[in-house]
Amino acid sequence: MHLSEITHPNQLHGLSIRQLEDIARQIREKHLQTIATSGGHLGPGLGVVELTIALYQTLDLDRDKVVWDVGHQAYPHKMLTGRYNRFHTLRQKDGIAGYLKRCENKFDHFGAGHASTSISAALGMALARDAKGEDYKCVAVIGDGALTGGMALEAINHAGHLPNTNLMVILNDNEMSISPNVGAISRYLNKVRLSDPIQFLSDNLEEQFKHLPFFGDSLTPEMERVKEGMKRLAVPKVGAVIEELGFKYFGPIDGHNLQELISTFKQAHKVTGPVLVHVATVKGKGYAIAEKDQVGYHAQSPFNLATGKAIPSNKPKPPSYAKVFTHTLTKLAENNPKIIGITAAMATGTGLDKLQQKLPKQYIDVGIAEQHAVTLSAGLACEGMRPLVAIYSTFLQRAYDQIIHDICIQNLPVFFCMDRAGIVGADGPTHQGMYDIAYLRCIPNMVIMAPKDEAELQRMIVTGIDHTDSPIAMRYPRGNGVGVPLMEEGWEAIEIGKGEILRNGDDVLLLGYGTMVHPALQVAEILSEHGIEATVVNARFVKPLDTELILPLAQRIGKVVTMEEGCLMGGFGSAVTEALQDNNVLVPVKRFGIPDILVDHAEPNQSKADLGLTSSQMAENILKAYFPTKQASVVS
Repeated sequence: MHLSEITHPNQLHGLSIRQLEDIARQIREKHLQTIATSGGHLGPGLGVVELTIALYQTLDLDRDKVVWDVGHQAYPHKMLTGRYNRFHTLRQKDGIAGYLKRCENKFDHFGAGHASTSISAALGMALARDAKGEDYKCVAVIGDGALTGGMALEAINHAGHLPNTNLMVILNDNEMSISPNVGAISRYLNKVRLSDPIQFLSDNLEEQFKHLPFFGDSLTPEMERVKEGMKRLAVPKVGAVIEELGFKYFGPIDGHNLQELISTFKQAHKVTGPVLVHVATVKGKGYAIAEKDQVGYHAQSPFNLATGKAIPSNKPKPPSYAKVFTHTLTKLAENNPKIIGITAAMATGTGLDKLQQKLPKQYIDVGIAEQHAVTLSAGLACEGMRPLVAIYSTFLQRAYDQIIHDICIQNLPVFFCMDRAGIVGADGPTHQGMYDIAYLRCIPNMVIMAPKDEAELQRMIVTGIDHTDSPIAMRYPRGNGVGVPLMEEGWEAIEIGKGEILRNGDDVLLLGYGTMVHPALQVAEILSEHGIEATVVNARFVKPLDTELILPLAQRIGKVVTMEEGCLMGGFGSAVTEALQDNNVLVPVKRFGIPDILVDHAEPNQSKADLGLTSSQMAENILKAYFPTKQASVVS
């Protein structure tokens, strides 16, 4: 059977092991070809091919529900649920999403782009099933890295307290999240993976008892307790811990052996109550280059399949913001041992892996535990250290209470460095950094800033480290800088709450924040071609806002435009409008930013065009709003 013929996962039923192995080969081929062409997550999906096939061969997917944690490990799932023929559109505009989406496919039972949610969601579905008197299986597939997230452990704790609620948790144990896993749980799992295969002792104990004289086919309650005690000696430690928490434990089993997987899943499906199946897999399985470099091939831009090397761009690009960030931070940390860089399992993504290599004592990886990362930083700040939490904007959302309760209420000088703020592209709604301006701006004591380019980023890193009066946050985008000259050292801090005028004009005031400053300058050039001269301000800070600069300019010029790469509701434009209103400067304000919608996956430039955020689109809208007599078509 060719993979393209599979439009429903139940078509796997009745296929032989040899046929299933051929399906696995086809999945890997399509997976590799697609990611090599367009980029995307590579290693996670390759590691769960057999796991997915075996699980779906033992389920009735017209009834049963599978919840995949994170979602980037679910590419085989997508191919087996009717999306093979469109898989080449993965992560492209109007194509298949890189994560699970309930609105995309009926077999995507729960959407996810952040880790550690699957057990909670699947347990909720199981409880709903029981409340409705229905009978179907609920399965959560979670990676070992996601077990470092407290939410997963909370769900395990709850599920183990429900002995009559049928729930299967499959632990996809590949010793990795994106970077190598950290912490005691990871150490535990590694010990199990390396243990002798003694699970058979547990599996065969009852049969051995039955062959003893006087016992026959049944065991007395006393001998049941003896059997369980012996079983504890045979099952690896993590299994004993899981069973103490109320789960029946199976494993670890070979995650690339279809026969063993199918047999184990069938057995586990018969268990009443919660059950955990521990599956040992290899991230990047089937592509030797990815198996060897599991961190580097977690996700890839387009690459050459034969060599594994990225396809070079025809044009040289400026360094990425992340690269400038980590280079500058490491330079500063060399001369300041109080600086501590903290990541929540995103060392390579944030660039802190370079700090780890150079100054390992000034680096902490807490695993997928954003709440812990923030409160840990609070403790460090209490003792006079300079903690810097490097985190994606979208992931900082997960620690919102800790930001308020542990940082801002106590006014502790923690520096939040929010990478991938704004439109991030192919990862879609779960990863768009749209909301940090709004969700931080409302918290007392917080300072919030954003650089207009990579050189100002360097200065803001110094600003954040030097600022010890309160918490401070800096947002910066995914991708490359704009190409301005950088300094190797000697960076000067920026005065808190001070913006700068980049261009003078009397007709309209353009206030740009962060990544929208350079587009504001481009808009000013377009407007100038129509006889309209703009003052352009780089706001730098949304809190405190530079009202000493902005208010007189707004009063004098009389027409205000704000530009931001974040949500309009509660964002930078809202801050400006509030300041004008509160100070009785009653002038019109036109705001450009992200409206009250979810921005889907696409190239960032495509998303900006759809949102009306290109320079030409904004210029045309300004002409229409403020200068209708001069309005003309602006060529994009």
